[in-house]
Amino acid sequence: MDPLRHLTNAHRFAMARQLRRAVPPAERYAWSLLRNRGVLGLKFRRQHVLHGFIVDFYCDAERLVVELEGDAHDAPDRQTYDAARAAFLEAANYRVVRVRNRDLTREHLERVLREALQRPVVVPPLPKGEGQGVRPKKGGTGGEDYEEGDRGWEHGEGDRVCGHGEAAKA
Repeated sequence: MDPLRHLTNAHRFAMARQLRRAVPPAERYAWSLLRNRGVLGLKFRRQHVLHGFIVDFYCDAERLVVELEGDAHDAPDRQTYDAARAAFLEAANYRVVRVRNRDLTREHLERVLREALQRPVVVPPLPKGEGQGVRPKKGGTGGEDYEEGDRGWEHGEGDRVCGHGEAAKA
């Protein structure tokens, strides 16, 4: 299915670098619009490796992928591949936007990006018992001493939770 599946990450990154150097005209124009937060103030990367795929443009802050489609994407096998790739990325909680090269204008790009940003990123729930933030009972040390359903440590007003669960004053 994926022509990149047998490549190492180093090869994928080298390939992405090569694609950034040999830019087709439509992609060059799209990059002139997207770079320097040119559309909706969003920061994009181009030819970015994402879950083993090389995507045309990627906005990390919004988990947004923009794929340009030229005539090469009209072949039935390529359409099947593109659909499977988009489904995989969407299942990984990315928003995927496909834009035909012939439709590439600032207005069209802004419209499809706004529409994509209005779609919620669906994050599937964790299996029961995972991500609950359980903590040991007071004085407890073993796994049997955890309180079931406990949502985690309480934080005071104005505290923000950092990446590892510790609180920091805002």
